[in-house]
Amino acid sequence: MKRTIIKAAVLAAATTLAWSAQAQQLGVTKDTIVLGSIQDLSGPLAGFSKPARNGMQMRVDEINALGGVHGRKIKLVVEDSGYDPKKGILAAQKLVGQDKIFAMAGTIGTGVAMATMPILFEKNIPHVFPLTGAREMYEPLHKLKFSFASPYYYQIRSGVKWMARERGASSYCIIYQDDEFGLEVMRGAEDGLKQIGKSFVEKTTFKRGATDFSAQVAKMKGSNCDTVVMGTIIRETLGTIGTARKMGWNPNFIGTTASYTDLIHKLGGPAMNGFYSMNQVAVPYPDDASKNLRDWAAAYKAQFKEDPGLFSAYGYVIADLFYQTAKRAGPNLTTDSFVKALESAPFPRDMFGSPEYKFTATQHLGNQQSRVSQIQNGKWVNITDYLPE
Repeated sequence: MKRTIIKAAVLAAATTLAWSAQAQQLGVTKDTIVLGSIQDLSGPLAGFSKPARNGMQMRVDEINALGGVHGRKIKLVVEDSGYDPKKGILAAQKLVGQDKIFAMAGTIGTGVAMATMPILFEKNIPHVFPLTGAREMYEPLHKLKFSFASPYYYQIRSGVKWMARERGASSYCIIYQDDEFGLEVMRGAEDGLKQIGKSFVEKTTFKRGATDFSAQVAKMKGSNCDTVVMGTIIRETLGTIGTARKMGWNPNFIGTTASYTDLIHKLGGPAMNGFYSMNQVAVPYPDDASKNLRDWAAAYKAQFKEDPGLFSAYGYVIADLFYQTAKRAGPNLTTDSFVKALESAPFPRDMFGSPEYKFTATQHLGNQQSRVSQIQNGKWVNITDYLPE
């Protein structure tokens, strides 16, 4: 009996120590994991962020309905940055100090992500799967930052070479946003052109939030280039191409995943036909050939009263990757076990056509390949598979 009592006491002590250690893990309780996300719900990227938030919430709701992660429900807390790094810092401080998040997932915007990561790292909080293709999301190597998005640099470097090889492009211009995002697009395109013995005949920029692109378009038209690289997002893509069409100028336009969204053809109409863009996860149309995707789109519409868009799929993928990683990490979820689980094995391709994501201890970029898609008759159509680097 004495041995039994001692054994029970040891077991109780071990359990207490385990829960004590768990209690010290920020954002994890006996029944909850707090997941944070910073989105642009009021600024120029709201058309991306609102569907992304919905997609994340949809997957979180599904996970919680099935019992959560090792018995813990995921609590998703989303804050608005307005696509402003200063507001992003306030949002991060609130999520860390007040909400006590375990991880930050899906932050949108290069500038916001760059400004907020130091706040997270100071508290040993992972920054995972941001909605930006900037290389700074995984470079330099840091224990706590992981990117699943093919970088803008690699996307457009492949894209400009493909345009020359498959579409006969011979003279290139570029219009890009005057910030970290735009510079990444410019550098990637510039290096891609250098590899095939070419360079830009014209470069032009615009400030974040710009709405008039007539001067930039006139400048590029004057150079007589046949292909325009677009370091643009939604509004700027619509403005640039729309202005060019009105001027009677119709070169090829090619963008990155920043401009690959169903909002381009929905808002821009027939003028957007012919636009090329790189992509990683296909736009989920409700009439897709895949029954799984059609069923998912119907469930999304039933929950949010609107058809899903590309960023709905991105949000869903982000939440699912977080779930798969936390599940792999086991019942004793800590930052260290989460990071180890993320680096342990590949994540299989999903119903959205995503590539296989694979992270390692020395490579925190899960994928660097992308495909070329084009708007044809008001709908995005994939015209290549993933291009080799």
